[in-house]
Amino acid sequence: MEPGTDTGFLASVRGMFDKAAAALGVAPDLVETIRECNSVIQLRFPVRLRGRYRTFCGWRAVHSEHRLPVKGGIRFAPMVDQQEVEALAALMTFKCALVDVPFGGAKGGLAIRPKDYTEEELERITRRFTQELADHGYIGPSRDVPAPDMGTGEREMAWMADEYRALYPSDIDALACVTGKPATQGGIPGRQQATGRGVQYVVGEYFEHREDVARCGLEGGLEGKRVIVQGFGNVGFNAAQYLVDNEGVLLVGVIERDGAVLCDAGLSPHALAEHRAETGGVTGFPGTQYVADSARALSYDCDILIPAAMENQITVANAADIKAPLIVEAANGPVTFDAERVLLKRNKVVLPDLLVNAGGVTVSYFEWVSNVSHMRFGRLSRQLDVQRSLRIVEMIEKSTGKPVPDELKAPLLRGTEELDLVRSGLDDTMRGAYRDVRRVMLENDAIEDLRTAAFAVALEKVERSYREMGLA
Repeated sequence: MEPGTDTGFLASVRGMFDKAAAALGVAPDLVETIRECNSVIQLRFPVRLRGRYRTFCGWRAVHSEHRLPVKGGIRFAPMVDQQEVEALAALMTFKCALVDVPFGGAKGGLAIRPKDYTEEELERITRRFTQELADHGYIGPSRDVPAPDMGTGEREMAWMADEYRALYPSDIDALACVTGKPATQGGIPGRQQATGRGVQYVVGEYFEHREDVARCGLEGGLEGKRVIVQGFGNVGFNAAQYLVDNEGVLLVGVIERDGAVLCDAGLSPHALAEHRAETGGVTGFPGTQYVADSARALSYDCDILIPAAMENQITVANAADIKAPLIVEAANGPVTFDAERVLLKRNKVVLPDLLVNAGGVTVSYFEWVSNVSHMRFGRLSRQLDVQRSLRIVEMIEKSTGKPVPDELKAPLLRGTEELDLVRSGLDDTMRGAYRDVRRVMLENDAIEDLRTAAFAVALEKVERSYREMGLA
């Protein structure tokens, strides 16, 4: 490797893992066992499109089966390769362990540029890919459960679930073969926004601990902090929206493929999203400074930088230029292993992807549980909640002799809906995971950063599972 260059994504993830394993003193033979992927399959298959056959190439990597089923997204992108899915599968193992989601880690990808195909063609390709995964045992509600990722969404998950159900019509849990489906097709409310909302919960919890905030040189609470988001897709938009609407931050910049827009007075995520939907990019958004060089905008001054696009965005080439004291990894692997060492030497704090973007798999777990139980959350208790609230209102009115105002009464009498339960579970999970991570960092003198602490929390759980199963 040339001086001043980064290791690849897979090597970067392994470096982060090895650092945590060394801090914990895990036995070398067990380190190797846990670090490597259990299995990887490459699939090549033809699909007849526009009068001729086209061959597509995809992968599915299973990192660890210490818990079943394994879990991980399906990525549709032209740059997907085997090393990328292996790295992402490893991250999924430790992400699930960190937030106490009982899944092993997996990841899949198809080397395809979705915008090159019509919706009908994409459906045929997705269904064919599902058939290949099923033929080789890499999809199923009790074995391997894919989810959306870059280039895929509810639509693709609905196609995959329908194809799996057609292949296995006697499987009563067939809908649980994937998560991230539309709510009308076995999905769960809040899943599409879960990763972005999880970002809000983690950042909010971080700012509850003043000594943690001081460590990166910031002061006070989250309100008013200046934020730049790289990547304005599902995760980036929702993270920005929730942080602006619920936490009072100033969104001072958004970085996209066609450039960046900056505004010290703050941007409206909703207005920018509408502009992007109409024009295809952020260029020309009124009242902003436009920067054509997207990469250069990463080094603009702000309090919080949220890379929510792709891996390897902050490298040794630009780490010394990053001005944000707090970097929040909403994407997978946006900061390389080598770049993080540069950032830490400059007293920057990195909230790691392992924790920050675990909201998606957390709510995917809720969806999977709902699918295999064949029961919507809150169905049995909602009316009971309403009746209890009504009695409380009646008691208050009787004791005071005054009616409870309608604006106070209405939320009580609405009852607890499924979306309320999903958000409550996600909130509790993300905040609790951050507290676990900071506790380990404070208690272990060999751990000096949050990423190593997050890996350590997860690795302890995976190691314990291996030992309890007699595999170590």
